[in-house]
Amino acid sequence: MSRFRARTHVKAPIGRWAVVAHDLVAIALAWLGAYWLRFNMGYVPHVFWRQGLRLLPVILVVQGLVFWSMGLYRGLWRFASVPDLLRIFKAIVAGTVASAFILFLGERLEFVPRSAFVLDGMLLTLLLGGPRFFYRFFKDRGLYQASGKKALIAGAGRAGEMLVRDLLRDSGVGFRPVAFVDDNPRRIGQEIHGVPVVADCGQLPQVAARLEVDIVFIAVTEAKASHMRRLVELCERSGRPFRILPGLQSLVDGQVTVRELREVRIEDLLGREPVLLYQDEIASGIGGKAVLVSGAGGSIGSELCRQIARLGPRRLILLEHSEFNLYNIELELRRDYPHLALLPVLGDVRDAVLVDRVLGRERPDIIFHAAAYKHVPMLEGQGRAAVLNNVFGTETLAAAADRHGCGVFLLISTDKAVNPSNIMGATKRAAEILCQQMNGHSRTRFLTVRFGNVLGSAGSVIPLFKAQIASGGPVTVTHRDITRYFMTIPEACGLILQSSVIGKGGEIFVLDMGEPVRIGYLAEQLILLSGKRPGQDIEIVYSGLRPGEKLYEELFYADEALLATTHPKIRVTPGTCADPTRFVQGLERLRLLCARDDEQELAEALRDTIGCAQPSSGESARLATSS
Repeated sequence: MSRFRARTHVKAPIGRWAVVAHDLVAIALAWLGAYWLRFNMGYVPHVFWRQGLRLLPVILVVQGLVFWSMGLYRGLWRFASVPDLLRIFKAIVAGTVASAFILFLGERLEFVPRSAFVLDGMLLTLLLGGPRFFYRFFKDRGLYQASGKKALIAGAGRAGEMLVRDLLRDSGVGFRPVAFVDDNPRRIGQEIHGVPVVADCGQLPQVAARLEVDIVFIAVTEAKASHMRRLVELCERSGRPFRILPGLQSLVDGQVTVRELREVRIEDLLGREPVLLYQDEIASGIGGKAVLVSGAGGSIGSELCRQIARLGPRRLILLEHSEFNLYNIELELRRDYPHLALLPVLGDVRDAVLVDRVLGRERPDIIFHAAAYKHVPMLEGQGRAAVLNNVFGTETLAAAADRHGCGVFLLISTDKAVNPSNIMGATKRAAEILCQQMNGHSRTRFLTVRFGNVLGSAGSVIPLFKAQIASGGPVTVTHRDITRYFMTIPEACGLILQSSVIGKGGEIFVLDMGEPVRIGYLAEQLILLSGKRPGQDIEIVYSGLRPGEKLYEELFYADEALLATTHPKIRVTPGTCADPTRFVQGLERLRLLCARDDEQELAEALRDTIGCAQPSSGESARLATSS
């Protein structure tokens, strides 16, 4: 809240010296009033009264200095609050004790009633606290009656209270809260800063119509995705524009203000409960280490670099084949972390000479291998490129890691590696097996992390849908029943870092992706969030499954035993067994076919190499997901 207050324009504030003068007068009134109360609000004997007046300058100096030193004049009366009252109370106690002690030393409290100090403290509390809170009430009362567009607040919890407080204080924003709706029945009928809680959230459209509100603010920062989708649907039914508060972290930081309100994003509808990471454990595993990230300029790679940079690595090596992507992430990291030891390397993971030179010179402790081709339909016709990059690029980097004594090699895989029905998934499965095979005869710990789609990553469906909506449609969805798992890029990268410190070697970590989302629903919500109506303003066209595409993705094989880890969002499997001899022979065949540029035999050879069965049916995928 302090950041918002600093921006708020306060007309004619009470000057600090005026407040000091007020308090000095209050000190004098309280001291003399204590004598009057001590003698039953009647005649004060002359000898006591004369002593009280003689000691008044001492009381003024002592208590005035105590009040100043304890910060009574740092706050504004306009924002007087309970912490200010507590500060006043502590200052009064300290000032009263200090006064009594000094008067005892100097006068032995002669002709000073002992009860005068208690009465003095009580009167000071009233005289110092009362005017401050009356002034705040007077100023806020004018704001409560301010004009502006009518706003309905969904959520009467802590976030809603903080939002309404700032709406009432900042008359320049042009919004006036008129009511709350909240699903907690105990709050209905109550008032928060004079704003009533009138109904549950299910009545939002009716309340909005009855009160003729102009906008709805969603102030539910801890809602599950299903509850958030319900609130957004109710807001859409009301026909009013709506905005949402940021996430839980803003509550922790005390920054819930009207200026933080924003439009609802698709992440709000698909998001899950906040993932809490074991930061101390991650920091001890990453901090002070030399870390290499391949594919450092990609969606996952760049976010990994950001999160690793915050952990204080000894050195961060960025390996990226795209000059532009490498330039962008290097520029960002040098700007945000000027003291970070950073080494950008422009090159390809398939370049054995480059990889060997970099790993031999830098000796990274940890490698995060994020470099991969991942566009499913495109790779169906580019099998050779997919195998060279995803399989042999992984082999080149992994072999160098083993050769130069790297501590941890973590492969970032995908749910498409499970029962793969496409080239991309099959190459990632081959990379998984390769890492597991290498772990058996290496000092390096080879780990794999497997997860589904990430929101907003390069080439993902959401940027495509947004571009189609911006151009007026239609939005193309391959199938009415197609579903995918989603998580945010920061969440995925945080769990990847967590997995790197949990793993012992050879495991495949499976991130908890929550419930799968129907892509048709995703398209509908993106259209609605853009202010359009699905099927009316923007058409949704179902084009049919693309080559290599499945209706349902899976996160693990049916025969993979999933076990719990120390983190509730990460599960682990030792993986399925693969015949080492068959796999090595398969790699040699793939190498030969790539050298001959034989695309026709490559797909079959890849399937034979990983021992892949036919693509699983949708029913088996559902069973695997729910097990």
